[in-house]
Amino acid sequence: MERYRVAVVGATGLVGQELVKLLYQRQFPLAELRVLASRRSAGKALTLGQRQVYVGEARPTSFQEAHLVFFAANPETNAYFIPYAVRAGALVIEVNQRRDRPQTPLIVPEINGETLRDRVPVLACPGSVSTILALALYPLHLAATLKRVVVSTYQAVSDRGRAAMEELNDQSRRVLQGQGVIPHVLPHQIAFNALPETDVFLDNGTSREEWRIAQEVRQLLAAPELGLSITTAWVPILVGHALAVHAEFETAIDRPEALKFLAAMPGLRVLDDPNVSLYPHPWTAAGADDVLVGRVRQDPTVENGLALWVVGDNLRKGQALNAVQIAELAVRRGWLG
Repeated sequence: MERYRVAVVGATGLVGQELVKLLYQRQFPLAELRVLASRRSAGKALTLGQRQVYVGEARPTSFQEAHLVFFAANPETNAYFIPYAVRAGALVIEVNQRRDRPQTPLIVPEINGETLRDRVPVLACPGSVSTILALALYPLHLAATLKRVVVSTYQAVSDRGRAAMEELNDQSRRVLQGQGVIPHVLPHQIAFNALPETDVFLDNGTSREEWRIAQEVRQLLAAPELGLSITTAWVPILVGHALAVHAEFETAIDRPEALKFLAAMPGLRVLDDPNVSLYPHPWTAAGADDVLVGRVRQDPTVENGLALWVVGDNLRKGQALNAVQIAELAVRRGWLG
C-alpha cells in the first residue's frame, strides 16, 4: 500500500487533536505525520493512547514534500499558510474555511463526495452544524424534495474552543458555590443558561453563523433556492450539537418512509422509540462517528411536513472525521500521488 506524508496545522486545538487521533484510529496510510501549531505550542507532546507525537512550529517551509495538509487552525492562520502548501504541491483540506472563498468546494463525502471528479488544490469542510444538518436532510430531500426548513440549534461550547469549555466549567463551579461570574469568552454567562448569539449579528438581525449555515446547506444539497430559517444558540454542553428541525416537502412523506430513508443513509443512525425514551442526546453522541436522528414525526401545521431531532459530535463528525473521510476519498481517487 502506498503511504503518504501528511501535515496537520492547528494540531493542538480541539479539532486538530481529534483529527490526529482519527488518522491513527482509522489507520490512514501514513509515511510521515507532521503535527504543527504556533510557536508557543511547538515542542509540546500530544498523547494518543500509547503514542506520543511532538508538535513543531508551522512555517512556510513546513510543507515541502507533503502529499496532504489538513488546516485546523483559525481561519486567519489557515489563509496565511495555505498558499505555501499549495505551492509545495500538497492537497489541502481546510477545516475552518474562510468565508471569502466561496469557490472552494465544500465536501461531506456521504453527500457529494462522488460529484467531485477532478483534483482541485483545496477542499473544505463545512461548519459543524452544516455537516450534521445536511446529513439528516439529504436522504429526505432525495425522497420528497425539500421546500422549506426551520432549524433551532442547541450548540456545544467546544465549537468556540478550549477556552469556552473552561469558561463553562469554571462558571458552573462558581454558580453552584453561590459566587458571581464574569464572562470572557462568550457574551454572557453560559452556565445554566442559553445564549442565542453564536456569532456577530448582521444588519438584518441574522447572525453570521446562521447565514453561513444556510449557504453551506444549500450548497451541499445542490438546492440554491431552498428556504432555510435558522436560529442558533449556545447551551451549557461541552460536546455535541442538538438540532430541532421542521422540514416542509414538495411531495408527501410519512414517518415510516422517512425512517426507512434515514436508516439507509451512510453516516446516520436512527434512535427512535418514544415508548422507551429512545432518542438522541448529546451525551450519547459525544465520541460517535454517526449523526443520530430521532423523534421523527409528522408536522401537522404544514402540508407535507416532518419534524425531527438531530444530534452529532461537533468535534468529531462535525469537523475532524469529515476531514479524514475527505482524505480517504482523495486516496481512493489517486489525488495524493
